Amino acid sequence: MGRKEIIESSRHLISGTFSEFIPGETYISPHGADINGDDVAKLVECSLGQWYTEGKYSREYTNKLRKHLGNGVKYITLCNSGSSANLLAITAITVPEFGERRLLPGDEVITTALNFPTTVNAIIQNGAIPVFVDVELGTYVPKIDDIAEAIVIGKTKAVVLAHTLGNVFDADALEDLCREYNIFMISDCCDAVGSTFEEKPVESYGDISTHSYYPAHHITGGEGGAVLTNSPMINKVVKSFRDWGRACHCDPGRDNACGKRFEHKFRSLPDGYDHKYVYSRLGYNLKITDLQAALLSSQMDRLQEFVDARRYNFIYLSEKMLDFEDWFILPRPTENSDPSWFGFPITLKSYACDFTRKEIINFLNEKKVGTRNMFGGNLIRQPAYENVEYLTLSKLYNSDICTERSFWIGVHPNLTIDMMDYIVEIFREFLDGRSGCLEIL
Repeated sequence: MGRKEIIESSRHLISGTFSEFIPGETYISPHGADINGDDVAKLVECSLGQWYTEGKYSREYTNKLRKHLGNGVKYITLCNSGSSANLLAITAITVPEFGERRLLPGDEVITTALNFPTTVNAIIQNGAIPVFVDVELGTYVPKIDDIAEAIVIGKTKAVVLAHTLGNVFDADALEDLCREYNIFMISDCCDAVGSTFEEKPVESYGDISTHSYYPAHHITGGEGGAVLTNSPMINKVVKSFRDWGRACHCDPGRDNACGKRFEHKFRSLPDGYDHKYVYSRLGYNLKITDLQAALLSSQMDRLQEFVDARRYNFIYLSEKMLDFEDWFILPRPTENSDPSWFGFPITLKSYACDFTRKEIINFLNEKKVGTRNMFGGNLIRQPAYENVEYLTLSKLYNSDICTERSFWIGVHPNLTIDMMDYIVEIFREFLDGRSGCLEIL
């Protein structure tokens, strides 16, 4: 069988693997990748090419993503995960080239405690002090006024925020605030690929944005991530930290892009030392593989389809779940945003409910409806952060509520109307005969 025949036959490898939905028997995952025959064929095509590190398919995906984002983003660096993307983004602003803006150990970075750990960990790993602000219930993002109040001139060097479950914080107002104080704005868009604010991609705001391509996310490479910026300096630094910390900016498989590979002089190194082996930073190896990029390139062709499905499913569930607003705080998009929802967050209205979160999520899971908590909840309550230095603007009241009373269900493209109707009926079954919660906030 020739190369073309192998690729074509691979398109049919996963046909027939999706079984019919049987209520009460088929597990409804809160997340799920949509992998089709074209995706498999792309992976096979890449494998047959026998070039597995960053290369042809990485460039192909990067070009598609840049086209999707329009004029919003100039530079895209792919990496091996969204967590690595956050590490690269925050480490990039520690370099001397940024002068007084540079993030140094002991400086402060504003973020939220209701978070995924690796949005915050990179702040700590770079020796900075996270300053936690609270979030609003229903949107699960912070108020810009709270962020402004947390800024300390000379100490605050950056704001690092995630668009929680795809819901968008006020990106325009935050960008203006960060410019006013000359501090960095870093947006974790790992849950928000496809989200827009004032009809612009969320990645187009601020200094740096990040993506994750884990299977639960909007498109997947199995693993993978990206760092996005409009700054050529940030882009250069990110690539260096990603690629072992080397000074050379040649793409993998290329030599001597600068035309001066053997003509540089670096401190105590011999004259003309090979530029590909000169290291100017304490870096990592966080590169993506071309196999991951090949899958991403194929998935990218359906991104808008995925985003549209997530938005439709969110609206469908929102309308149905209104029947239960006596018990739950239901999610709402922030003003001027059009989220590409990652999940459907739900918060029990009160401690005075005659049931707990544990009871309802156990019931849902028994009925084959998958749920997830709000990531790490209030991270300062997690064991890993017991001895971490941090500051808080005020009591993280809503973050604690989310830790104890919030969870989310899926809105991913693999959901069908029958599945969503079943989910709603399971909620109805659990709540039947119960009194509504008196809201205590």
